[in-house]
Amino acid sequence: MSKFSTRFLVMAVTLVVCLITSNFFVPRVWQVAGLPLQLSGAVLLFPVSYIFNDCITEVYGYKKSRFVIWLAFALSAFVALMAQLVCWLPAPLEEGSKPIAESFNSLFSMVPKTTAASLVAFLCGSTVNAWVMSRMKVGSGGKAFGLRAILSSVAGELADSVIFFPVVFCNIMPLPAVLKIAGMQVLAKVLYEIIVLPFTTWFVRHVKKVEGIDTYDRGISYNPFKISDIE
Repeated sequence: MSKFSTRFLVMAVTLVVCLITSNFFVPRVWQVAGLPLQLSGAVLLFPVSYIFNDCITEVYGYKKSRFVIWLAFALSAFVALMAQLVCWLPAPLEEGSKPIAESFNSLFSMVPKTTAASLVAFLCGSTVNAWVMSRMKVGSGGKAFGLRAILSSVAGELADSVIFFPVVFCNIMPLPAVLKIAGMQVLAKVLYEIIVLPFTTWFVRHVKKVEGIDTYDRGISYNPFKISDIE
């Protein structure tokens, strides 16, 4: 990509915002349609970050996807740090404001914990997702985008959930319940991506056409820490 791309910027910013916002939604567990199943509130938003990860990897390549993943990691860590600092601020003088401060602290005091788990899980899951997507594209000659998008998401979501949920809920719920939530989360996210796959496929084709680019990651380094390797 030799010129500035507003489309790349929009996708990168959207991915970052989805990751940061989903960290606030994690503690809100909800029951699925009256069934004895529970999901985290983050399931409504977090899959969007994987969809854009697929789009960025498919159009612009693994190196740019790796850069965006680390950018999301850094900015999410910054928001978590700020949330913790605000929670440590002294209580307000007015009695009427104290319940608001306590409610704020009860929510945002969990952000550093959920963000720490989310950052490690997101870094591993998104890297696995981008790696599978990139390698399968080269191996298939760019065919079967839908299959590649789903399989890479399954691999990435599994890596993400196996790390994230045991860390966040280990002292809150029994292990079987945590594993059930993790499994349901993976299933729900993958179903989410399957449902929107027609739009994702159209969007990727549209971006490739207007950008005039379709990157194949041949001869590149897949080292996840080589973030300076970006054109």
